[in-house]
Order: sequence, then C-alpha cells, then structure tokens
Amino acid sequence: MNLIIPKDYKPALDIRQTQEAIKYIRDTFQDELGRELKLQRISAPLFVTRSSGLNDDLNGSEEPVHFTMTSQDGEEVQVVHSLAKWKRAALGRYGFGLHEGLYTNMNAIRKDEELDNLHSAYVDQWDWEKVIGRGERNVATLKEHVETIFKVIKHMEHEVWYKYPQAVHHLPDMIHFVTSEQLLDLYPDLTPKERENAITKELGCVFVMKIGAVMRDGQKHDGRAPDYDDWDLNGDILFWYEPLQQALEISSMGIRVDEESLHRQLEAEGCLERESLPFHQAILNAKLPCTIGGGIGQSRLCMLLLGKAHVGEVQASLWPEEMHVACREAGIQLL
Repeated sequence: MNLIIPKDYKPALDIRQTQEAIKYIRDTFQDELGRELKLQRISAPLFVTRSSGLNDDLNGSEEPVHFTMTSQDGEEVQVVHSLAKWKRAALGRYGFGLHEGLYTNMNAIRKDEELDNLHSAYVDQWDWEKVIGRGERNVATLKEHVETIFKVIKHMEHEVWYKYPQAVHHLPDMIHFVTSEQLLDLYPDLTPKERENAITKELGCVFVMKIGAVMRDGQKHDGRAPDYDDWDLNGDILFWYEPLQQALEISSMGIRVDEESLHRQLEAEGCLERESLPFHQAILNAKLPCTIGGGIGQSRLCMLLLGKAHVGEVQASLWPEEMHVACREAGIQLL
C-alpha cells in the first residue's frame, strides 16, 4: 500500500464543511478559468468508440474500461481516459473561431491506476481546449497560457482564504519554467520523479516542459501519447506540497500536434497504423484547427487549496480496506 501519513495531521474542516468548500472551489474556479481563457462550457461524452481513435492512450499501457452496446452492432465502446482528442475535434465541429475555446467537466475511470494519496481510479478534471493560429505554435504561447492558469489558481487561494481562513494552504507567488533535459542536467543521478520533487521543493511551483520524447540519456522523463500533445510544446504544472513532502501535479497541457509532429511521434512510438483513424486523418489533412489545451484536476485543486492529505478527502472513490483503516486511524476522512 502506497500511503503517506503526515505527522500530527488534523483536517481543519469536517466532512460537511469540506463538501461545501469543494462546491465553492469548483464553481468559482471554472467561472474564472472560462473568463480568463475565453472558454465556453460544453457537454462532453463519458465514452467513445474504439474505432474513432478519440480516446486518450495515456502511457500506452493502461487498458480502458470497455463494453459493447446493442445500438452499436457490437462495436467496442471505451470509457474515456481523458478528452484530449475529442475536444479538438469538437472545436472544429462546433465552428469555434481563432482564440475561442471550450472547457468541460471530464469524468474518467482509470482502473489500472496505482492508488495512493494523489492517485484514484476515478478522475475528475476540467478539460479545456482553445483555437490558436498556426504561427502561434511556439513556446511563448505555451508559457502565456501556463501563466494565466497559475494566476487563476493563485487568485483562488485568496478566495478560499477569505471564506475558509483556517483551512487554506498557501501557494508560492510565481511559477518557474524548466525543460526535462535541464532537469536531467541538474540532477543526473535522480529518477525523473525525484528530479521533479527536487526542483519543485526548491522553487515552489514549476512547469516542466518537453515531456514524451527520449532524452539524451536514452530515457523518457515521462510517457505521453504520441497523438495529441506536441512533445516539444507541452508540460506539467507542479506545486511543492508540504503536507506530503512531494510535488503535486495540477495540470498537464500543451500545444497540440500538427501533421508533421503527429507523423514524427507516431513513427517514434511504432504506431503509424493510427494514421488511418478518422481523428488522425483529419490532422494529417489539416482539417482540424491548431489548438492548445489540457486538463486541470478538480479534486487535486481542492486538495491543494484545502491542505488535504489524501485525494479521497475531496472525492468519493474506491480504496483498499487497509487504506481505509490506516486513514481512519490517522484522522484522514475519506469520503
């Protein structure tokens, strides 16, 4: 069992107060995110057909929950891992214009997840996507959107402090940028996760860029599906989280692949056969807009702002019985 028990942990809010705070954070954050990034809220699917190629493959080893539907003539239907591809297709289908975008409440099941303080089989996040110009596919555009998201999160800290001053977890005042190769140079003897912990502890909040490609040491910093983020223009927002003494990832985001980077990354991963799928054909034939997008963890944001020790304190999911027992004895109130 992977479980961290903070010393002398005592939640500042009881379960009902926590539920109230969760609603406040979610309602307020999504309104501010939509306003700052010019995003419209839309409805999104819980499942897609396998043949559409729209599901997120994550690291490539996680099996989606799947089933068949009578109305689909026995075709495999998959519960989404995320909406990374679906959102881009929706922007084109719904006629969103330049610098317009969408966000949605995404719910997923990741049954193969290794459960711990930060990871659950149930994933809830704001998935967002925005149309950009082809000439805006660059690091400056990426950093601008990262800084906007950080600004919204930082403003939420003040909002939560005003309403729940006894519970708010204080955040750093700025976000720093570093590439995965720079982390390798700084900490050559550490694993990728240890590098993230080291740099985030030092700086407070970082955006680790360029994730997915093989680095000069022959390893990847972390896995990324080859068919949504451009590996040269993506990254993760990480906060140093004192209660657990580790980095806490709040968002994974990036500028999406164009026809050149899609082909290059599919070839690198040995899965060029995906180019025949409808979504991939649309990119290769330049029928989808250039976009930037990502996901922001809803439960993780609540956990971060409220100083909770376990993601199960801010979402209802399934946990091993031994984890329930250990958390109960430590005063960690799993919902």
